[in-house]
Amino acid sequence: MAGAVHTGGAPHPSSFPASPLPMSLRLPAPLTRALSLALLLGAMAAPVRAQLPTQLADSTYWRLITEFSEPGGYFRSENFVSNETAWQMVIPDLLGRFAPGGAYIGVGPEQNFTYIANFEPALAFIVDIRRQNLVQHLMYKAIAELSADRAEFISRLFARPRPAGLTPEMSTADLLVQFAPVRPDSALVRQTYEAIVRQLTVTRGFPIAAEDLASLEYVLYTFYGAGPAVTYSTNQRGGGGLGMSRGMPSFFELMVQDDGAGMNRAFLGSEALYQRFRDYHRRNAIVPVTGNFAGPDALRRVGEYVRAHNAVVNVFYVSNVEQYLFQQGDEWFRFYTTVGTLPTDSASVFIRSATNRGFSNGYRNGSLMTQYYASIEETVRLFRQGALLRYNDVIMMSR
Repeated sequence: MAGAVHTGGAPHPSSFPASPLPMSLRLPAPLTRALSLALLLGAMAAPVRAQLPTQLADSTYWRLITEFSEPGGYFRSENFVSNETAWQMVIPDLLGRFAPGGAYIGVGPEQNFTYIANFEPALAFIVDIRRQNLVQHLMYKAIAELSADRAEFISRLFARPRPAGLTPEMSTADLLVQFAPVRPDSALVRQTYEAIVRQLTVTRGFPIAAEDLASLEYVLYTFYGAGPAVTYSTNQRGGGGLGMSRGMPSFFELMVQDDGAGMNRAFLGSEALYQRFRDYHRRNAIVPVTGNFAGPDALRRVGEYVRAHNAVVNVFYVSNVEQYLFQQGDEWFRFYTTVGTLPTDSASVFIRSATNRGFSNGYRNGSLMTQYYASIEETVRLFRQGALLRYNDVIMMSR
């Protein structure tokens, strides 16, 4: 991604010593000054190319959420946390692939934070059909901004008082184990909810609707009730129940996974990764949007914004949404048509997951879901050629 490096052959011009021009080739002093002034004025008049911002004003952040979002839609699960235990395994292959200054698009809850913290886009957009997902990301945002370290974040998220003796060097597993015997605190969850509302509506000044605040309270109390055992399908508000888990991994199980080479790259995998994740939120650089991947506005508006800032989408994490789009009429066709309008380059990739209960390109890792990646431009090319007609076609062209 860096500039070209001279590696051999004839000497590079920069290796020749400078020598003065012969007198006959030198310009008269007045002409030299005039030429220098013209070059200076030309440089001053040249338009400055827009770049994707790495920080948004509060008003801009809320405007993007409002203008890019579509009306909320239905999905069969509340997706409180991911169900993809292998989501880190694509990261080593993709590190260093992308030029700086690009955008990230994702879907779903907290698994996005791990990709963002590792790939470090300039700006990230989380697009999900469920309005509750947007609200949950606002909850995460406020808790991250209020929490100086991982232990404080976990304490607020699950309303468990922070145990004594926790250190920044602790592994995620050790950290979460320390919270295991701590009982949920009803006063702490109420204090946390009030602090979240103040952070979002007073400190940040976001005009959050009453129904969204009620949804935020519901999500927070779900985490309070289930604790680190919360899963993708936990559906009981408070009371400590886990709901219908359906064999889904818990938050604890997700946070102690690794990248297949022994390194935990989760956003809570180290204090450094947590601070990177927190910094994105403090800069308003993770923008949640309500939108259908097959819808008319959300993805297109994200793409238009990225293009207007002379940037490309580096990573588009789609989870297994494509599986559902292929089950819903022509939604898959509308989605790939929209993807074809996004600004991308040859390095841009989809990260997708597929259930091991029916879809595979021959690789299985023993988990519920397997993670894959594929070139976005190659995907669009195959779609336009009529070579992507089923969800399994998409999986087979991925690696």
